[in-house]
Amino acid sequence: MKALAYAAILAFAVATPVLAHEGFLPRDEVIHDTPEWKGERFADGRPKVPDAILDRMKNVTLEEAWATLRTAGYEQQYEDGWFTLFPDKILVGRALTSTWIPGRLDLQRVIEADGTAYGRKGGPNAWPVDMLEQRDVYVSDHFGLKVNGPSIGDNVGNAIYARSGNGIVYDGAVRDINGLKELPNFIAFVRAYDPSHHFGRIGDEGRALNSTMVAINGPTRIGHAAVLPGDVVLGRDGGVIFIPPQLAEKVVQDSEHTRLRDTFGHQRLREQKYTAGQIDREWTPQIEADFVQWMKDNIDKLPVTRAAVQEYINALAKSAKK
Repeated sequence: MKALAYAAILAFAVATPVLAHEGFLPRDEVIHDTPEWKGERFADGRPKVPDAILDRMKNVTLEEAWATLRTAGYEQQYEDGWFTLFPDKILVGRALTSTWIPGRLDLQRVIEADGTAYGRKGGPNAWPVDMLEQRDVYVSDHFGLKVNGPSIGDNVGNAIYARSGNGIVYDGAVRDINGLKELPNFIAFVRAYDPSHHFGRIGDEGRALNSTMVAINGPTRIGHAAVLPGDVVLGRDGGVIFIPPQLAEKVVQDSEHTRLRDTFGHQRLREQKYTAGQIDREWTPQIEADFVQWMKDNIDKLPVTRAAVQEYINALAKSAKK
């Protein structure tokens, strides 16, 4: 079923190259594909999850995000097996997507002609880079192409970093590793390194076209994961999870609630106020009341912002009245 779904995405992209004009998929199509997002959007139609949520997302673990998404019915959002730059750092941002297929000369002619007509500069690999906004993550399915595959080296990497201040999730190989490592927050999750470079433009050194970019800002696949433009990307500890924008705040809140409960529980266990059997099960009303009071007493000392702690206290009080 996954293969059929992916084939459908590619069939749509290949069958509708006319949409490859100003961003391949126009604003209306991006909005149409992401109807559950009710907040602000970029000019290209992508959901714009607030910066404050992105800031809080940096403390979320992959397990916490996965649990929230799975409960909500999203089980195809995680992918690992990456080669990473700066593996100890955390990548968080909003996805801008692109999709490639093996080189197809006739379609490539159409796409390059569209690019010329609409004033695009350089080869197709540069077009999505020119669309990036601050805190975006460039997410590209280059079908794992390695030899003669890298479309991102230190020049394109510098352009990505200049526009987004962020990194990439790239299902393909990169080149110029030493140059990319000079960018301190170019947190990259890629499939491989290879010193070669791709031939994705007609006339590239007389070499055979080996890949064609068929979509920008459309649904794509990264390994086992489905990605839509505007998804929140969380990359850490060797894995990447793609969070639908309408669930980003809930992922953050669930993570913070777990963190608060764990901090409280561990402290009370060290104090020997409760036993492990009392903490490692559904809490009694007495323990819940102690937990709420503990949050109030320590509101400025907790591993969660004051505003988020107060929001949780209010939510628990509201729930208790029902």
